[in-house]
Amino acid sequence: MEIVRKLYGWLIAVGNALRSPVLLTIRLYWGWEFFLTGKGKLLDLSKPTEYFASLGIPLPHFNAILAGCTECFGGLLLLVGLASRLITLPMMILLVVAYLTADSEAARAIFSDPDKFLGAAEFQFLFAVVIVFVCGPGAFSLDALLARYWKRGDR
Repeated sequence: MEIVRKLYGWLIAVGNALRSPVLLTIRLYWGWEFFLTGKGKLLDLSKPTEYFASLGIPLPHFNAILAGCTECFGGLLLLVGLASRLITLPMMILLVVAYLTADSEAARAIFSDPDKFLGAAEFQFLFAVVIVFVCGPGAFSLDALLARYWKRGDR
């Protein structure tokens, strides 16, 4: 029984050691993807505006700007790990709205066709920001650096 306890302790230690590198990888990959997507919207607002109008989204031009800024600047914040949990909130809202409007068929298929639901681009983006919201940005982030600085200043 002692060997099981030691192996389990080792497993936990390895998992804990990998937490920050995995969170860094998620932030870098998805932050860059968000940045590129948002930048693309902002560089040619006519396309997302037309698309949003075709979906019946009110104020399509304003919402194209809002979505583009949220994705572009939110992606940059994720990349560096600054205000990570805060920025994931508007990103989650954006992605839920995208799921329900742009890919409502996939959203409705959550139980009837889970592969369709899980394969939607919105799900992958949403899953990434939920992970950062729940787990934080990890030790390799500006948030962690600022937390250490502020903690040192409290002494």
